[in-house]
Amino acid sequence: MAEGFLRSFDSSLEVYSAGTYPADKVNPNSIIVMKEIGIDISSHKPNDVSDYINDSFDYVITVCDNAKDACPVFTGKVKNNLHLGFPDPADAKGSKEKILNEYREVRDEIKSSFKYFYDTKLKSK
Repeated sequence: MAEGFLRSFDSSLEVYSAGTYPADKVNPNSIIVMKEIGIDISSHKPNDVSDYINDSFDYVITVCDNAKDACPVFTGKVKNNLHLGFPDPADAKGSKEKILNEYREVRDEIKSSFKYFYDTKLKSK
């Protein structure tokens, strides 16, 4: 979701998204709740963070609460490491609507945090 928001804020940004334990495909609930606000992430593909470990980045941002501890150290040049933590909505339990509401809450938190990050760190560059 964070990748989708950053791309929606500025299509010229180079954004890469990866996980410590990536799934085979983007979670369908993430696709649903992002589509509700006009962002299509259905073509995104989960990548493994190890694919990028030697690359250089202006920012490496961990987003899941457990990713901060599980994320490996990048050996490429990384100017800034940030953690913007959110609960993983994939852990939500209950009815389909309750689960989707968890995804919506996390989506909105991600949007707010990444919009602030974009406006204060990237937009002026």
